Amino acid sequence: MAPKATVFKAAIQVADMDRHYYADHQLTLAQHPSETDSRMMVRLLAFVLNASESLSFSKGLCVDDEPELWDKSLSDEILLWVEFGQADEKWLRKACGRAKKVQLYTYGGRSVPIWWQQNSAALERYKNLSVINIAEESVKGMEVFVDRNMNLQVSISEGQVWLSNNEHSLLIEPEVLKA
Repeated sequence: MAPKATVFKAAIQVADMDRHYYADHQLTLAQHPSETDSRMMVRLLAFVLNASESLSFSKGLCVDDEPELWDKSLSDEILLWVEFGQADEKWLRKACGRAKKVQLYTYGGRSVPIWWQQNSAALERYKNLSVINIAEESVKGMEVFVDRNMNLQVSISEGQVWLSNNEHSLLIEPEVLKA
C-alpha cells in the first residue's frame, strides 16, 4: 500500500505592499510522500508572492497536465501557472502555451546556476515566463516554520519577504533570473 500525503494547515496573513494586497488565507497543503519540507515551503512562498482570492493549489504531482499552483478566471482561463524546481524546457513551453503568465521557482542551491546557464537561452523566447530563484539559505531557513498547523505572517516590500510566526522571523530575497 502506497504511503498517503501528509496534510498541513496554514493560516497566513499577507501584507504585500508591492501589489497593495492585504488578506488572510486559510490553506490546506497536501505534502506528497516524496516531497521534502523545503519544497513544500517553497510552494507556500510562491502562494504568498502571488496571493489572490482565486489562486489555488491543484492536484499537483498526481496530475500530469496541471501545475501545482494556478490562478484561473471564472471562464476557466489559466491566468497564472506556477512550476517548481529545474523544469524541463518542453514542459515550460506547454505551460506558456496554455497560460497567460508562467512562473518558475527554482530552489536547488548550487545546481541552479548550472541549470540556468544550460537553459536560459532556450527559455528567453517565452515572453510570458518568469524565473525566480530562492536562495538555498532561505529555503533551509523556512524549515523552522513547518508545523501541521502553521500560523504565519508575511510582509512583502520592495521585493523582500519577511516570513514570521510567534517564534521565528526570516528575510527572504527572491532573485529574479528572468522577468
